[in-house]
This record gives sequence, C-alpha cells and structure tokens, in this order.
Amino acid sequence: MKTYTDIVGNKLNALLEKTYDAEKGFAKAAEHVDETPLKNYFKRKSQERLTFGHELKRELSAYGQEIDKGGSFTGQAHRTWMDIKSAFTTNNEDAMLEEAIRGEKAAVEEYQDVLSETDLPLSTKTILESQKYTIESGLNKIKSLEDIRS
Repeated sequence: MKTYTDIVGNKLNALLEKTYDAEKGFAKAAEHVDETPLKNYFKRKSQERLTFGHELKRELSAYGQEIDKGGSFTGQAHRTWMDIKSAFTTNNEDAMLEEAIRGEKAAVEEYQDVLSETDLPLSTKTILESQKYTIESGLNKIKSLEDIRS
C-alpha cells in the first residue's frame, strides 16, 4: 500500500481547501441569482463540493494526514468579488455565470496537477479522477446554459 509523501498530502489539503471555497462560492452565487435553473444549478454544485470535501477528508484520514480546516484567503476574495459584481453589475446573473466558469476551469487544472503526482495511491487517484470528471461535466453544462441565455 502506497502512503502519502508530504508533497501529496499538502496538495490534497490545498485541493480540500479549494473545495471548501467552491462550496461556499456556489452557495453565494445561488443567493445572488433569480433565474431558477441557474439558482438550482449553483445549489447542486455547492452540494457536490460538500460531498467532494467529505470524500477528500476521508481519504486524507485513511492515510494518516492532518486535515486542514476552513477556506483560503483567495476563496474569500473570490466570494467578495462575486458580491461586488452582484451589487454593481446590471446583468449580475451573466457575471456570476462567467465567474463560475472561470472557477471550474481553474479547478480542473488543480485536479490535473494533483493527478500528475506519481505517488498517488489507487484509491486517491480514483476519487480525484471521478471528482475531476464531475467538474468537467458540470463545466460543459454551465457552458451550455451560457449559450442558451445569450
């Protein structure tokens, strides 16, 4: 059975922190949109990230890693930016959608970075690949919502 190196443990904790941030960000976006399909989409994505966080915490614990708590400063700044956009943008739903797309693209890159580690145990790799696939599928869906609304 492979174990985590400090590098892998740190990368997974960083991913967990960003998962917390995404969960809060999607919840915040859902609060700021009126369009029901978009609101429901953001709520589902927030719940999805909550589930991802639990999966990552279980995996980190299974390999004896310390689990970081809370979100990042960058995530808080991102949510604050969404609030500002919501308050000052006349078409804030489009701004929220654009911000969500940007965040999802960044998440896919972050997952790919962690997946590029050669020392990942199979269970961790499987979880990360599944979560990345879910994010990519959601990104495709959110892109199609944007196309429908244009």
